[in-house]
Amino acid sequence: MRKILVLCLGFTIIACKSEPKDYATLSGKIENPDESKIIRVFQGRNYEKNITVNDDGTFNDTLKVVAGHYSFQHGKEYGQIYLKNNNHTTFETDNNAFVDSMEFKGDASDINNFSVQSFLISKQYFTEDLISSGTKEDVEKAIENYKSDYEGLKNKYADVDSVQVAVMDKNVEGTIQQLSRFMSSKLATRDEFPKGSPSPAFENYENFAGGEMSLSDFKGKYVYFDIWATWCGPCIREIPSLKKIEEQYKDKNIQFVSISIDEGRGYKGNKVAAYEAWKKMVADKDLGGTQLIADDGFKSTFIRDYKINGIPRFILVDPEGNIVNADAPRPSSTVLIELFDELGI
Repeated sequence: MRKILVLCLGFTIIACKSEPKDYATLSGKIENPDESKIIRVFQGRNYEKNITVNDDGTFNDTLKVVAGHYSFQHGKEYGQIYLKNNNHTTFETDNNAFVDSMEFKGDASDINNFSVQSFLISKQYFTEDLISSGTKEDVEKAIENYKSDYEGLKNKYADVDSVQVAVMDKNVEGTIQQLSRFMSSKLATRDEFPKGSPSPAFENYENFAGGEMSLSDFKGKYVYFDIWATWCGPCIREIPSLKKIEEQYKDKNIQFVSISIDEGRGYKGNKVAAYEAWKKMVADKDLGGTQLIADDGFKSTFIRDYKINGIPRFILVDPEGNIVNADAPRPSSTVLIELFDELGI
């Protein structure tokens, strides 16, 4: 009888000892979910899976992954997550404040919360105000404070594996280098085109509405220039914000002028196709303001005089044709409205 009992206990122990799962489980809840009702989890071109979000914002699915950091997208919002097979990771957030309200629980929650908090620190110091009007000293102070707070965060999450900390260290350093290069270029532009100096001019640019226009035609009004192209994704993403501001200031002393530099890029070098694509997009998207096209793309004199080598680029000129800001805030930035208010537009 004793032998039978021992044998039964042995079988029970074996039965309770489960094998590691060859998949990760991801679950949680998103308040105010996007209408797409999808979370897209991906890692470059190596991995992608869509997870369905229920009407109440809850979700639960499995993913077969190689342990590592993944990106995920819900509507227009993005996040980062560490996934590993046999882990059950969960997060909750509000889609109206996606990253700010995100909290991870379950396996690897320390790694994921460490990652989120690291991003929020950068968001705290690398603000719209800094990007739009910060000085060299402002940038240096922001970077110093960012580094200090990040070191404090590492102490808070001291139990995070050193390999994961090294990954985050590399990301933080990359963020600092990217900001430094970006702001160095912006500060150089401000120095070269100071406020109050005469704006470079253009003459006889084709107007979508008919005829031709020159910078001098806008004298007496502030002019907010949007330098863009049909193949430029970031340019297209600014269109809704630009339309909103155009409507808000339609009766004010300001003209919104979009200058396309379409000359063949994105259309296999075919200038005719690029020109037709410009006309079609202006019509299809019902673009407002004054829609012009530069005479020679990036090689146009106006574009070269302003040393524009990347788009979108926004420029604000005063009623006398002098520069207010040669690298003005984007339409999607609240700082732009603040600038208009300061000028009494």
